[in-house]
Amino acid sequence: MTNNPVNWFEIYVQDMARAKRFYESVLQTKLEKLDSGDLEMWGFPMDMGRFGASGSLVRIEGAPSGGNSTLVYFSCADCAVGEERIRAAGGQIHKTKFPIGKYGFIVLATDTEGNMFGLHSMQ
Repeated sequence: MTNNPVNWFEIYVQDMARAKRFYESVLQTKLEKLDSGDLEMWGFPMDMGRFGASGSLVRIEGAPSGGNSTLVYFSCADCAVGEERIRAAGGQIHKTKFPIGKYGFIVLATDTEGNMFGLHSMQ
């Protein structure tokens, strides 16, 4: 394997407007509607020439949100700032900012659709 193992992620949602509002608020970004046929997909910002993976929110009939075993970590400057944005946007904090040794810090949270996700920062 010559690349990092993750190159895309999808977060399944039931209420796209609510989920989109949540992630745009927490991550301070705008999601873009993706041309995806019958699927409703809103993509996170991406630049194919930069490090890291991108992905999208997805609403698929018969694919429920929450209770899955996938955990996505979003990069940020400081997890503590993101933690406050999560609360303000209607999410819940599962575990507040804590150190993971030389790899920085993480926050574990649940979005408005019941999906657990993480924030990662080096400070």
